[in-house]
Amino acid sequence: MRLYNTESAKVEPLRVESEPIGVYVCGITPYDTTHLGHAFTYVVFDVLVRTLRASGRRVRYVQNVTDVDDDVLKRARELGTAWDSLAREETALYQADMAALNVLPPDVFPRASESIPRIIALVARLLAQGHAYVSGGNVYFRVNSRADYGRLSRLPPERMVELSAQRGADPDDPHKHDPLDFILWQKSAPDEPRWESPWGLGRPGWHIECSAMVLQFLGDQVDIHGGGHDLVFPHHESEIAQSESATGVSPFARIWMHVGMLRYQGEKMSKSLGNLVLVHDLLGQYDADTLRVLLLEHHYRESWEYSDGLLRSAAGRVASLRQQVASLPDGSGSGRAGEVSAALDDDLDTPRALSALEVSVRGGGRGWRRDAELLGLRLQPEAAQAKPRPSRYPVS
Repeated sequence: MRLYNTESAKVEPLRVESEPIGVYVCGITPYDTTHLGHAFTYVVFDVLVRTLRASGRRVRYVQNVTDVDDDVLKRARELGTAWDSLAREETALYQADMAALNVLPPDVFPRASESIPRIIALVARLLAQGHAYVSGGNVYFRVNSRADYGRLSRLPPERMVELSAQRGADPDDPHKHDPLDFILWQKSAPDEPRWESPWGLGRPGWHIECSAMVLQFLGDQVDIHGGGHDLVFPHHESEIAQSESATGVSPFARIWMHVGMLRYQGEKMSKSLGNLVLVHDLLGQYDADTLRVLLLEHHYRESWEYSDGLLRSAAGRVASLRQQVASLPDGSGSGRAGEVSAALDDDLDTPRALSALEVSVRGGGRGWRRDAELLGLRLQPEAAQAKPRPSRYPVS
């Protein structure tokens, strides 16, 4: 398999020293889940893991839940509910949506709130090494202790400062030594979760949570680390800095794999903008095969604009596949996959893999079942009619 590595900006062979292959994907921040942009990311990594396993490789897939986060706390305040109750409810909704989309669950699904002792130990290690400092009751990572900070995003410092401000950090924090220094541990407000630490009652920063969970479940180096493209900076850039500083192992990830942004109504689909298309609501009208085809028609590195027309086109494509599959003789689905596997091994080229599946089915269907399973498609006649599902939100 060859994959595009964001760090090298090249398509590279996936080289691993031992199995299982360690895959870590940054998961949801559990509020207002699950929109189609989420689904694009997690369907892509579902196909990646399916492809690796189908080739005989062992995989250990870890996907976290960022349940201790500023956005979760803000949303809980708005709703007048407890942050942990909100996180549990939204995580359960996300899991139900992924199951409905035939996304296989990760091997490990840790929550940040379950990793606090390891996070505290990691912060303490960075302090002891001189990579962090205590100021104003918070602990900050010292960015200038890393000469290569910025190697993943390749952004100039002024642009990094701008993006930090847009993505939750405060470059003007008077307790920082440098505008790009980021929080490892922070004092909690009275209504926020808090844990005992050597630096007082507080909670972890965003980036340190993922480093702690990667190191716990996959070790000092991960084979594939992924997420949405909007995580390149500051999240993944900061993960590299703190993880490599703590362990001395470089590179932290052999391959960084980032999924393009999904747009809607002219802007990136996001909870903060409110321009969401929810998976749960789409599944009231269309089935999982249709939604998966809609997503997999786009290469994972492509940013694209959602429209109802694209969804209807995907539904027509699925209907045609089902009709052709239904006319095939029994046993035609057996046999080795060829072109579909080859397409997926080539930087997970799902558009080409879908076309290859259609050619295989038209040509008599040898191996079509295995091909469809790689893409997470069932293509069974009984799945053709979507079952109505109630909307998660009442109609006003």
